[in-house]
Amino acid sequence: MLSTMNRRIGLLLFIIASVYLYLSFQLPNYPYAPVDADVIPKGLGILMLILSVALFFSRAIETEAEKAKRNIPKKELLVLLAVFAMIFLYILLFEMVGFIVMTAVFIFFCSWFLGYEKWKTNIIVSILFPLGMYIIFVFALGISLPNGILPI
Repeated sequence: MLSTMNRRIGLLLFIIASVYLYLSFQLPNYPYAPVDADVIPKGLGILMLILSVALFFSRAIETEAEKAKRNIPKKELLVLLAVFAMIFLYILLFEMVGFIVMTAVFIFFCSWFLGYEKWKTNIIVSILFPLGMYIIFVFALGISLPNGILPI
């Protein structure tokens, strides 16, 4: 039954998606919000559930070359761990620092760490992307995001 890696990963993702979806249905409802805060988590959970089932039933045959691709060099593993550490710090400081500042700092340092060298473009994207997302979520969708240290 779990002979291929796709089936193992599909089953694992199905379990994770099921727990995630269960927890997203536990989010409180807000009566005066035009788009409730649970819409995106529920949508992502359902999408992950569907994709995990598709992965489980995919008929891709695993070759030796594909098995060899799974071996991650130690240097790349350290890069992955560093990015996970940045994501963890982002999540940890998100409420306290706020969406705009924390997202800008995360995008800038993660891009820089991963080798993007155009500083001006990196700064512009790091500032404009969170601002654009904040405007869309707060003003267009009516979903509040943490202000943090900014007096918005």
